[in-house]
This record gives sequence, C-alpha cells and structure tokens, in this order.
Amino acid sequence: MDWKTRFSDKVVLPEEAIRRVIRPGDIIGGAMTCGFPQVLPEAIVQYAEELSGITIMHGIVVGNAPHYAPHLSKHIKLRNIFVFDATRDAVREGRADYVPMYFYEMPECWRNGIWKTDVTMIQVSPPDVDGYMSLGVTVGYTPAMMEVSRAVLAEVNPNMPRTHGETMVHVSQVDYLVEGDRPVPTVPRSKPDEVSQAIGRYVAELVDDGSTLQIGIGAIPDAVLNCLTEHKDLGLHTEMFSDGAMDLLNKGVINNARKSYMPYKSVVTFLLGTKELYDYAHENPSVVLLPVEKVTHPMVIAQNDKMVAINSALQVDLYGQVNAETIGTLQFSGVGGQVDFVRGATLSKGGKSVIALPSTAANGTVSRIVPYLDYGSVVTTSRCDVHYVATEYGVVNLKGKSVRERAEALVSIAHPRFRDELAKAIP
Repeated sequence: MDWKTRFSDKVVLPEEAIRRVIRPGDIIGGAMTCGFPQVLPEAIVQYAEELSGITIMHGIVVGNAPHYAPHLSKHIKLRNIFVFDATRDAVREGRADYVPMYFYEMPECWRNGIWKTDVTMIQVSPPDVDGYMSLGVTVGYTPAMMEVSRAVLAEVNPNMPRTHGETMVHVSQVDYLVEGDRPVPTVPRSKPDEVSQAIGRYVAELVDDGSTLQIGIGAIPDAVLNCLTEHKDLGLHTEMFSDGAMDLLNKGVINNARKSYMPYKSVVTFLLGTKELYDYAHENPSVVLLPVEKVTHPMVIAQNDKMVAINSALQVDLYGQVNAETIGTLQFSGVGGQVDFVRGATLSKGGKSVIALPSTAANGTVSRIVPYLDYGSVVTTSRCDVHYVATEYGVVNLKGKSVRERAEALVSIAHPRFRDELAKAIP
C-alpha cells in the first residue's frame, strides 16, 4: 500500500480519532510549545466526561489550552513539565501537578519507563512526495514520547513550516490523522526598556568574537542580541530560537562559521516567535532542529568552544544561589534548560555562563538580589554552578570567590536603594 492510500485511510474527524484511540485512564502526551495540537484538545474536552480519568501531560503550550478549564478538573488530570501562563493557576490551585526535570533528561524518562504515555498528540506539516511530515517548529521530547506510545494522533496543518534536522514523521508512524488549518501560534517581539538595554550592554561585553550563544526570548535576551551587531562569527546552539537571533543571522553576525559542533548550522530544539521567524526556518537547511537530548545535554553543549549561556532569574541570594522558577511557594515557570546550559558552558573550552536579571521587581520596590531566597523558593542553579551575574548596575564573576567575596560582589550590582541593607546581611 502506498503512503497516499495510507494517508487517506487514516484521515478522520477529530472526535472520531479521540473515540477510537483514547481509553478511560489513558495518559495522553502532547508536543510542547507551538507543536501542541490545536484541534485535538478541543475534541478531548468535548468527550471529557466519557473519558473520565485521563491524564494530559506536556511542557509549555503556546496558544489554546482548553483542557485547563477549571470545570474539567474532575475528569482530566493535568501533569506539567513546565509551568506557563495558561497553567500557573491550575498548579497553584492543585488542579495540575508540576514535575521538575532537567530538559535534556526528559526523553530518557519515557524510554526508561519512569514516565508512561499511552497516546501522543502532535501537530505536523502536510506530507512531502515521499509521505514524510515535519514536526515543524518543535522537536523537543516528542520523538521519545512517540516511541513508547500505544498510538499517535497527528494534526496536519498546512501552516506548519517544514524544518530540517530530525523532524520527519512518516505517515506510517501515525495511527490517525486529523485536519487543521489554523495559524501556528506566535509570540510578538519584545521591546527592551532602559533596564534591559543596560543589562544587554554589560552581557554583550562578555561575548568574544567566535563565541557560540545560547539565548532565549524576552526583553533581556533581545537587548543582549541588539548589542552584538558589531561582533563577528558568532554561532547559535540553543534550546529556543527567537526573532532576535534571526536578525543577527540576517546581518551575518551569526554565521556559525567558527562553531566547533555542527559548524555552519544553527542548532535548536524548538522555535518560538513571529510568523517571520517560522517562514525563515521553513525549508532552511542552515537551521537544524534536533531532539532535546541532542541539544541541551551538557556534554553536547560543551563540544562548542567559547560557549556563552545567557539565562535569567527571579532572585539571586548573597550566596549566589539562583531561583528561576518560584515566587515563594508559587511555581511560576520551570527548570527548562538553564542548568543544562550553565553546566555545558562551564565544561566548554573558554565557555561562560551568565545569569542576567533586573536589580528590582514590583516597580522597584523589591530587590532581586536578596540575603536569602524567599521562604518556599527553590534553588534552580546552585551557587557552585554560577559564573557571571549581571544587572543594570554591572556584571560580576563569582567563580572562585569566597562566600564573603561573592556576597560583596552581588551587593555591588544590586539597586543602590538596597545596598546598605544587603551589606548588613553579608555572611
């Protein structure tokens, strides 16, 4: 049977796919970010009472997440491996569980049986002439989840770009296909403010020509990228590829020419940004999307000489401990790839890792440099892992410093309003 016949035989309505495949008590895994389906979750919600006892598990979702409606909590269990806007209330209210995990370790949790998934839901491009569909903007942990699932449901979306790397899914690997035609969810460009721009200038000074970058999305990452326009021969090896990095690629600042690992390729595990970014990656062989364990594993990252990892935080205490996840006991985000890249950069020849954050929060009323992390807060990156810390008041290197020396350094980049108070708390 040729793939076209198989494809036609597998196309069903979303409601039919759900009724044929999902059983009460099943664990349903979803691709993360913009790879999460848009039509299939709505069909699950429609039959939630009938499918009572199912669990839906996934990382961050961008766009529609109808299964998080409070009234569905008695029918659908929710399991998050990252916390984001649509799920934060559910985690706080006990309607969803959060599972902390280093990003690169997630695939092995499925392969080793630590996590179970009965059905995987993905969103893909239409098939090519050989019957291969593309995972498009997100690979992440999806291949591992598909490997262990009893069934795979694919939402075929003509708006999903076809990307290079390990993104191909053949029609024969899918049990049922449903058709969708919605825009791939996007995230608008940020507008860095004066604080972000000041941080960006300090961080950019740490980046040497020929360095390879890991950098995310948001005001501070975009500000850093805006300050790198005069640099030469930069590379890109990052979990997330955003519009700011695309701008430097278009200008030739990032050309990947001096990368040690996969030279001339931008290596990522997912894209997140505007439609312009997705169009840039479509059929672009210089952008390579790989499974997360082949991107964020510290030993893979370390293969890039002069690796510079740039991450953010909610708080840094005077011991150098970094909290990037919680506000007190509230789980605000997740571990993500921060620790993966901090350690990978440390292992890299000439590598550097930077924790960049504004000096204050809550309109300047609260210091983000604190004597001790708030009650209930977690340590995302340990003090022994931290290298550089940057605020709008400067950048300090904590490597090799004593407890007192690192505290004094951190006080020097705190907001002036809080320095005297912090100085009294120096261990």
